[in-house]
Amino acid sequence: MWKEENNKLTRTFEFKNFVEAFSFMTQVALLAEKRDHHPDWSNSYNKVEISLMSHDVGKITERDRELASKIDELV
Repeated sequence: MWKEENNKLTRTFEFKNFVEAFSFMTQVALLAEKRDHHPDWSNSYNKVEISLMSHDVGKITERDRELASKIDELV
């Protein structure tokens, strides 16, 4: 579930292993690139933490919500 905190949408995804986490990140990267809207994220073994915010306006926008929804469709 996505959380709204500090003007960002955030979510942590957990996978079976590093390969699954990295595969997910690759899919997210392709989605983000198509939309020219890139997440802040980090990865530690099987966990991927993602934060979405429209940097140009400094807050959550519909673009962030749309990307979050598309990311959810991957899992």
